[in-house]
Amino acid sequence: MTATDRSIELINAAAQAAADKLAHDIIAYDVSDVLSITDAFLLASAPNDRQVKSIVDEIEERLNKELGAKPVRREGDREARWVLLDYVDIVVHVQHSEERVFYALERLWKDCPQLELPADARATRGKAEEHAQAQGPDGGAGGELS
Repeated sequence: MTATDRSIELINAAAQAAADKLAHDIIAYDVSDVLSITDAFLLASAPNDRQVKSIVDEIEERLNKELGAKPVRREGDREARWVLLDYVDIVVHVQHSEERVFYALERLWKDCPQLELPADARATRGKAEEHAQAQGPDGGAGGELS
C-alpha cells in the first residue's frame, strides 16, 4: 500500500506552507505500509516557540483554504514545543529544534520511503544546523559579559 493521492496533495500543501514560514528540515515519510491510522508524516522544525506556532497556523490555514481540510486533532499548542496536526490521511509534526534533535523521529521512520516534496521544502534541509552554527555556543548572546 502507498500513500493516496489525497495524502500526497495534503503533504505537499503542508510542506509548502511550512517552507513559506521558514521551517527547517522539512521531510515527509510514507508510513502507510507500517501504520493503519495514517498514510504519511510531515516533519518540520523551527528554532523558537513563536515560529513553531506560526508554521502550524499557516499549515492549518492553507490546508483549510486550499483543500478544505481541517485537522481532527491539534495537540501541543500551549507549549509550542511539539505541535501535532492530525488530518487522518496525514499527521504533521512541527517541533522546536531541540525537541526534533531529542526525539529524532527521522530515526524511527528511516525505513519508510520519503515522499517527494516541493522545491522550497527540499531547500530547507540542513537549515537547523546552519541556524545553530550561526547562533554559536552561547546561543547568540553576542559575546561575554564584563
